[in-house]
Amino acid sequence: MQRGRLLIILAFIIILVAVGAVVLLNQGGGGTTNNTGTRAPQQSAAQQQLPTPTPLEFTEIVTAIQELPRGFRIPANAVTLSPWPLVSAPVSALTSLEDVIGKIARTRIFREQPILSTMVTDDFTSLAEVGSDAAAVLPSGLVGVSIPIDRQTAVAYAIQDGDRVDIMLSMLFVDVDDAFQTIAPNTITLINITDTGIEFSATLPGRPDVISLGPAIIGPSERQRPRLVTQRTIQDALVIHVGTFPLDGAFLGRPPTPTPVPEEDQADNRGTPVPSPTPARPDIITLGVTPQEAVVLAWAVEAKLPVALALRAATDTSRTTTQDVNLDYILNTYNIEPPAKRQYTIEPAIRSIRQLIAGDQISLAE
Repeated sequence: MQRGRLLIILAFIIILVAVGAVVLLNQGGGGTTNNTGTRAPQQSAAQQQLPTPTPLEFTEIVTAIQELPRGFRIPANAVTLSPWPLVSAPVSALTSLEDVIGKIARTRIFREQPILSTMVTDDFTSLAEVGSDAAAVLPSGLVGVSIPIDRQTAVAYAIQDGDRVDIMLSMLFVDVDDAFQTIAPNTITLINITDTGIEFSATLPGRPDVISLGPAIIGPSERQRPRLVTQRTIQDALVIHVGTFPLDGAFLGRPPTPTPVPEEDQADNRGTPVPSPTPARPDIITLGVTPQEAVVLAWAVEAKLPVALALRAATDTSRTTTQDVNLDYILNTYNIEPPAKRQYTIEPAIRSIRQLIAGDQISLAE
């Protein structure tokens, strides 16, 4: 009898210990029990403090569903309303199809690009407001003028867009008759007045003062030799572009078009790649100068004067005075003395010296 009571008490104690263990496990961070009866992991304090994310707001703006060229009147099937995050929507984005359909594209509009109020217009005349890249980069007060260049006059093609250059002009001077504006000396025709009339005895080159010499006639042995003068003229001219502009006027940020190579020329019979052809060198340059300097350049080109460019340092905007250079300047500055006349010389006679002639020159001859 007593033994049965002990067993009942022992079983009761075991039950109490088991219940206590279950309670301790539930309170000790083992997680919570979900609806399926399995224990879910307990959230950390940092996770419990995270803010609730704010939902992203969208708005509808007009976008292009096909590419629209400049000057194109926009049809209804070329645009649509597209959802766009409100925080990143352009300020001038259009939100109504009526503001776009039937309007004219002022600039090129790409597919899926938002259409802004500045991209469309009602009038074709406003298309001119877009203009060229050259006019956009030209500083106020300057005008663009183009002049021919070659490898020698363009600093071996070192000049690039955005550089600053000085312009040097060379001139050849000759003496002319102030009345006839012809190269001196004039041609003198000797006449003899007789009883029977006027006789033309001779036509000779010379000057009026040589007639007093009597039978001796002095004339030039060759055509008058011109006198060369070179001077720096325009300073600190802005280089707008080297070479010919694209026909659409857009050249900023546009990579050069590669020269296509036919497939049969891409490799020779041994499989060696053939190099691409060398692109043509530019033969014209556009400068930004003042309106008066533009007139000077136009006159120099019309007069067929040699124009040479001098490249400036990137930080140099100074203007200095230079002295014109002629034969007297060279002789006096560098102490060059003409050689004395001798009773002997060398053979063969020296009648000319070497000339520095660069290739790929541009001829200004008609």
